[in-house]
Amino acid sequence: MAPSHVLRCCQRGLAWIPVIFIALVVCWSYYAYVVELCIFTIPSTGEKIIYLVVFHLSFIMFVWSYWKTIFSRPANPSKEFCLPKAEKEQYEKEERPETQQEILKKVASSLPLYTRTGAGAIRYCDRCQVIKPDRCHHCSACDMCVLKMDHHCPWVNNCVGFSNYKFFILFLAYSLVYCLFIAATVLQYFIKFWTSDLPDSHAKFHVLFLFFVAAMFCISILSLFTYHLWLVGKNRSTIEAFRAPVFRNGPDKNGFSLGFTKNIAQVFGDQKKYWLLPVFTSQGDGLTFPTRLVSIDPEQPTVVLHPDTMSKSAEDGSVQQSSPLSESQNRLLGNNLHTNDDQGYALKTDESETITISMESES
Repeated sequence: MAPSHVLRCCQRGLAWIPVIFIALVVCWSYYAYVVELCIFTIPSTGEKIIYLVVFHLSFIMFVWSYWKTIFSRPANPSKEFCLPKAEKEQYEKEERPETQQEILKKVASSLPLYTRTGAGAIRYCDRCQVIKPDRCHHCSACDMCVLKMDHHCPWVNNCVGFSNYKFFILFLAYSLVYCLFIAATVLQYFIKFWTSDLPDSHAKFHVLFLFFVAAMFCISILSLFTYHLWLVGKNRSTIEAFRAPVFRNGPDKNGFSLGFTKNIAQVFGDQKKYWLLPVFTSQGDGLTFPTRLVSIDPEQPTVVLHPDTMSKSAEDGSVQQSSPLSESQNRLLGNNLHTNDDQGYALKTDESETITISMESES
C-alpha cells in the first residue's frame, strides 16, 4: 500500500482537474473568438474592433476574479479561539462530554460567540482543536476550519468563505457576462454558417461549437449566480440556507440579516466604487458578525426599552440599559445606542456603522 502522503498528493493533483478543464475551455474560447471569428470571419473592421474591445474587457475581469477565487487562502480562526494549554490538557483527559462542555463554556465565556450546535453545545472542532467562531465550519476537503464557510467548490479547487466570497460572486458575474457576450455576438454568424450563407471554412466548427458552449454555460451559471445573489441579500451562506444557525435561544434563519442594504455591504463593503473589482472589501474580520438580536440572548446582558421612556429617549438619543454590555457585545455592536426612524432601534458602533434591531419578525 502506498504511503498516506502519496495518496494525499494524488488527491490534491486530481482536485485540479476541474480547474484545468475550465482553463482549457477558456483558452480555446479566446482563440475561437479572437482568431477564428473576429480575424477570419467578420468582414467589417469597425465591428471587429468593437467586439475585440468589449470581449477583452470581459475576459480580463473574468480571469482576474477567477484567479482571486482560486488562490485566496481560506481564512482560519485566530489563536484566541484555541484552548489554553491547561484547559486543552484537561479537555483531552476528560472522557465525559458534560465535563468537556463545561471546560469549553469556561473558555468561550470570554469569546464573542452567539451560535451553538443543534443540541445547544459549544461548537468545537476536534480535528483543528479550536472553538469555532460564529459561521465557521470545518471543510473536510481542505482539512481546516474556514471562517464564514459557504461551500467547497471543485471548479475553483478551494473553499469559498469569508476571504474570497466576494471574488466568487464576481467570478460568477463576469463569467456570465463573458458567455452572454460571446453567445450574442456569435449568434448571427452561427445562423449564417448553419444556413450555408457563409462558405465552409476551418472557422465553421469553432463558431458553431463556440455558440453551443457559451449558451450551455450561460444556463448553468445563471441559476447559480441568481441563487448566490439571493443569499447575499439575506446574508446567509449556503450552509445556513440548508441549516439555520442555532443561537443560544434556538435556530434563527435570519439571525445575521441586517436588512438588504447592510447585507450587501457585508460582502461588498461600503464603497461602491470597489464593488465590481476583485479586491477584498468585505466588512469585518470573519470572526465576529453583527446579529439582528430579535430574540434577546439569555446569557448576555439585555437592553430594556421602557415604553414610558421611549419618546424621551428619542429626543436625547439614549436608551436605558439594564447593565453594561459585555466585551463581546462591545466588539460586535459598540456601546452607543440611538433610536432609528425605521421601525425599530439601532446600535451604533465606533465606526459609525448602524445595526438595526427590528421590532418585527422578518418573513
